[in-house]
Amino acid sequence: MKKILVTGALGQIGSELTTQLRHKYGADSVVATDIRQGENHQDGPFEILDVTDAKAMHEIAKKYQVDTIMHLAALLSATAEAKPLLAWNLNMGGLVNALEVARELKCQFFTPSSIGAFGPTTPKDNTPQETIQRPVTMYGVNKVAGELLCDYYSQKFGVDTRGVRFPGLISYVTPPGGGTTDYAVEIYYEAIKNKRYTSYIEKGTYMDMMYMPDALNAIIHLMEADASKLVHRNAFNVTAMSFAPEEIAAEIKKHIPDFEMSYNVDPIRQAIADSWPNSIDATAAQQEWGFKAEYDVAKMTEDMLVKLNEKLHALSGN
Repeated sequence: MKKILVTGALGQIGSELTTQLRHKYGADSVVATDIRQGENHQDGPFEILDVTDAKAMHEIAKKYQVDTIMHLAALLSATAEAKPLLAWNLNMGGLVNALEVARELKCQFFTPSSIGAFGPTTPKDNTPQETIQRPVTMYGVNKVAGELLCDYYSQKFGVDTRGVRFPGLISYVTPPGGGTTDYAVEIYYEAIKNKRYTSYIEKGTYMDMMYMPDALNAIIHLMEADASKLVHRNAFNVTAMSFAPEEIAAEIKKHIPDFEMSYNVDPIRQAIADSWPNSIDATAAQQEWGFKAEYDVAKMTEDMLVKLNEKLHALSGN
């Protein structure tokens, strides 16, 4: 990776990945793009880009002579379910445009899939790398189609496509962005600000999660991996932890003893969560490119509370 184009660079993953890539490869080596102007990423090249505009994407990629595309622009699960046609047009239209640019300019390519690619008939526990994928959400349909499309571009055109199936991602840097697993981010904000949180996900609902530093390292590690060792290439299962709302609340109470949590279940997001696995098997990623997560729920909670405290105090001017 010598010159990298990042789409959706102001989103949950993109905002932090762009910073880490610039730190690792140099500020001028990472071209950040998004549909809107943001305050972040002013330390390197930034372009406004609507990923449904294939011509504009090609022009930007050619202008900067990129050799790697990291395509992150997408509508997330709960938002996609509320606006399914928009989700299809953005998620699939943007992906095929990015793949076409990668094919035309001979770029290495990354895009994330998700545990949303699984459905209610998928094995719930220790979900295998290769298994039944019959999602019941538009987001999930997009992700399955995207996995297959990336495989197609690899097999048909020789594009070096790579990807992972991310679980819920937890970060203190960017606010929640319309995902089903966002409660696991919101809970930390509310614990610090109000010492209470009302969960829209029901008690006892397990979902896989990952702390953002592990997610960023996974992307970079996979992209730098020896292609000859990648049997699956796209949509590797990755995970770090699996917990229910009451378990993350218990971890928070170790640091904020008077924290309290109640429940007001959102039927739409609960139905999405119920269709996903409780835990997934990341053996293929471990064996093929050495994936390893560093954070469990206890280590993550401690770091989240420290970093988020610092962030909120800085924002308030205290």
